[in-house]
Amino acid sequence: MDNTLLIQLLVPVIILQFILVVTALVSLKNTEYTNGPKWMWVLIILFVNLIGPIVFFIFGKRGRRT
Repeated sequence: MDNTLLIQLLVPVIILQFILVVTALVSLKNTEYTNGPKWMWVLIILFVNLIGPIVFFIFGKRGRRT
């Protein structure tokens, strides 16, 4: 595989990963209640590539308690 083609395939994935991580971290900062400690979600978001931020948006946010 040519290096140019490999770079063209990886750049969109890297940009998507960056956008997901930044969005998830900002959302985590602004979320009052989460399922589990916030430090745990930071580690999941940062170290589980592409899936970590998605897992946070699906399972990490919790509705406000009444």
